[in-house]
Amino acid sequence: MDAITLLKNDHKTVEQLFKKFEQAGDRAYVEKRTIVDRIIEALSQHAAIEEQFFYPVSRATVSDVEDIALESIEEHHIVKWLLSELEHTEPEDERFDAKVTVLIENVRHHVKEEEEDFFPKVREDLGRNALADLGEAMERAKELAPTHPHPRSPDSPPGNLVVGAVSGVVDKVGDTISGVAQGGVSAAQELVDRILRRKRPVASPTGSKVARTAAKRVRSETAAAVDAAQRATTTARSGAASTARAAKAGAKGTVTTAKKSARATATTAKRATTTTRRTAAAATKRTSAAAKVTAK
Repeated sequence: MDAITLLKNDHKTVEQLFKKFEQAGDRAYVEKRTIVDRIIEALSQHAAIEEQFFYPVSRATVSDVEDIALESIEEHHIVKWLLSELEHTEPEDERFDAKVTVLIENVRHHVKEEEEDFFPKVREDLGRNALADLGEAMERAKELAPTHPHPRSPDSPPGNLVVGAVSGVVDKVGDTISGVAQGGVSAAQELVDRILRRKRPVASPTGSKVARTAAKRVRSETAAAVDAAQRATTTARSGAASTARAAKAGAKGTVTTAKKSARATATTAKRATTTTRRTAAAATKRTSAAAKVTAK
């Protein structure tokens, strides 16, 4: 699936959620909460892959999209704050519906501009092969994309660590555009492959000498960002594994303690029962002996 088709499919998914929310009853609080949570997840992932892949590559390779791309990033910023607020606002709150309405209006405006002005220019300049490669990288990156909004996080390279140097290699020459596209997509795919621990042969740049040089330069300049992202991911995984081990050890200890306690309780109960039986038997014997003496 090429990059633009992927993004348009995301747009359709979100629009369906918007319509479901608009059709929900005024007091359908549980339904509204569920729908908004799905909207938050869908838009968070969509914004991440656009900012990390689509916008940087487009700005570096396509003519006359710089302003649209920058406006799109700012629109994302506004949307993220709304999503962040909605995540912590109860559906019963008097401002909940108003916030969702403003969110829907902003996103619909954003989608209209992208699909009518931005995407056609990108499709014309990048071409089928580059868009297919970019789409593949975005699809795989979506598996790792955040499902919650992070409005304070960097939303453009190099801060978001993906295709970090693409925006610094802008050149209007056709061959260089091809090279930047190849290098940027390769760097993005390398990051995703490393995080997912997949082995993928690195394709050699194609085209003229200028294109190959541009591709190599982008790959080289993004290496630091890729390594940093890999280290961050490894650290996060390590921390998660340690937490899991600690939790498992704690749970095991709790179970062991519970078993010991149960055994101790059972032993005590058994001893108490035995003692009670012995006491009762002794009492019965004494009562029987006393009765015989009285009878004599």
